[in-house]
Amino acid sequence: MPYLRPLLWVLVAVFSLSQVQAASWERLFAPKSDLWEVWTPHDPASTVQVDHSGWDAVLKTHAMPGPDGVMRFDYRGLAANRAGLDSYLETMGAVPVSALNRPAQFAYWVNLYNALTVRLIVDNPGVETIRDIDISPGLFASGPWDAELITVQGRPLTLNQIEHRILRPIFKDPRIHYAVNCASIGCPDLRAEAFVPDRLEAQLNAQAATFINHPRGARIDGDGNLHVSSIFVWFREDFGGTETGVIEHMLRYARGGLRGHLTILRQISGDDYDWQLNKPVPDRAG
Repeated sequence: MPYLRPLLWVLVAVFSLSQVQAASWERLFAPKSDLWEVWTPHDPASTVQVDHSGWDAVLKTHAMPGPDGVMRFDYRGLAANRAGLDSYLETMGAVPVSALNRPAQFAYWVNLYNALTVRLIVDNPGVETIRDIDISPGLFASGPWDAELITVQGRPLTLNQIEHRILRPIFKDPRIHYAVNCASIGCPDLRAEAFVPDRLEAQLNAQAATFINHPRGARIDGDGNLHVSSIFVWFREDFGGTETGVIEHMLRYARGGLRGHLTILRQISGDDYDWQLNKPVPDRAG
């Protein structure tokens, strides 16, 4: 997921934010889609099934809807019995990904990303946001997104590589942003079940509809203006490339009053994103 680097704050100090909105600055530093060709091989005829039941069990045990409609995760509860998560990730590291068909690869990468993110939080108890886990190498790096977390087919991988060098450029599906989760309130929900190839379309559409119809995805203020998640600003190129394109994308999933407003709106008035950890409320766990 996107993150702010220390250099950003230097630039903000030099240039006036009255001239450029903060979200526009963040968009400049959001990772771009950049194909890593070594991960493009696949076998369309493959019937290999990857076993995601271990991850599914973790999600069904520890993911829980909060009173605000945001899916929360009991990190503290998982930390007390994490063998299932560790076993799942060990198994995923041994999967021959290039031998899978495309739907199986999609499910593999999304589940792997989310499981690695959950492990990061479990390994760093007490953090308020995932950005507090500052383990990425490099002078201007921050957060955990550029740290190598797992080796697959002999290649060490980071979260940024999985999302921006594999998922986005290979699959070119904006619903990726509703599937991967960065352990934050502002992020689309961590789905309370594993993604599986034979139900991908239904799962992805459900993720999109849930997020867009929740206020953190899109909301109309008292003056009739549209405010959206910063995800639609950071990765606007994936949602049509323009504000109109973002709105048209939202219309595919919007319901009720939101849908009515979107049919007449042509611009976005603001955006925001809540980086607070998606732990349970009240904080009985996390």
